[in-house]
Amino acid sequence: MRTVFVAAFLVVASTLHSATMKAIVVHEFGDPEVLKYEDAARPEPKDNEMLVRVIAAGVNPVDDGLRSGHYAKSFGPKPPFTPGGDIAGIVEKTGAKIANFNKGDAVYAYLDLDRGGGYAEYAITNETEAAPKPKSISFEEAAATPIVALTAWQALIDKANLSARESVLIHGGSGGVGTFAIQIAKARGAKVLATASTPNQELLKQLGADVAIDYTKQKFEDVAKDVDVVLDCVGKDTLQRSYAVVKKGGFLVTIVAGPDPVELQKRGIRGSSLSVVPNSEELAEITKLIDEKKIKVVVSQTFPLSEAAKAQEQAATRHTRGKIVLKVAEEK
Repeated sequence: MRTVFVAAFLVVASTLHSATMKAIVVHEFGDPEVLKYEDAARPEPKDNEMLVRVIAAGVNPVDDGLRSGHYAKSFGPKPPFTPGGDIAGIVEKTGAKIANFNKGDAVYAYLDLDRGGGYAEYAITNETEAAPKPKSISFEEAAATPIVALTAWQALIDKANLSARESVLIHGGSGGVGTFAIQIAKARGAKVLATASTPNQELLKQLGADVAIDYTKQKFEDVAKDVDVVLDCVGKDTLQRSYAVVKKGGFLVTIVAGPDPVELQKRGIRGSSLSVVPNSEELAEITKLIDEKKIKVVVSQTFPLSEAAKAQEQAATRHTRGKIVLKVAEEK
């Protein structure tokens, strides 16, 4: 009888263990200290979802605002929740309505920020968010890609309709969005001008910028004149000074503020703000560019999942070269 009881206990214990995972959980809005590394229930995919074993998760400035509650009135989950919108990993389980992915597939995804869940050993995604992981890069590099690459794509292509032989000025060229924007614009055949601080001038050139502008030493408007498109990743004074460098009929898109309709009308230019959305088809196009060696992914730092607070503190400075990534697990 004792043997049967022990065996049953071990089965129950094993089941309980398999249903949990390590994750970062936010129980209340606040500073990075509210990011708790703890055991959490492993999610179960619905029919139109799949469960991914997360190898790496990207860290984005928006994560800071979601954790602090800054965006709570507009979007984002309410506590308790697990943050994280960028993941790369291996499909563990698929729902009945998943048609294009199978268990064992390597994927990366931009998880809807109202759901999140990326800072964990397992995360839920679906076919509108995920795409096959680029074969030519690591899981850490893949996790650094979806949100910022899609932001650059949707700003330059969906909003501004950037085309070959046009010129584009990219503010914040060494950041997460900027590094992808430079390369996407070059892949479109555009002339690229990009701004960054002194230490990042060489990076801008390595990424393909035709003109690298050191904003600490010169005014960008003294260099960039009559450009077809401006992509603003900085805001404030930079955005205000950018209207004057766009040619008549040109386009200004900003990812950090709303363009001033008075300035747009006065100068005869068009403009838009951008809130990036998951798009698996566009992510698949980005996959092709990466595997064709037309896009290089820049990862500046990696942290273990347990040090998510340190990673978010660094990302929140908005002075990170490329992206910061959480290493969640080893590839098996």
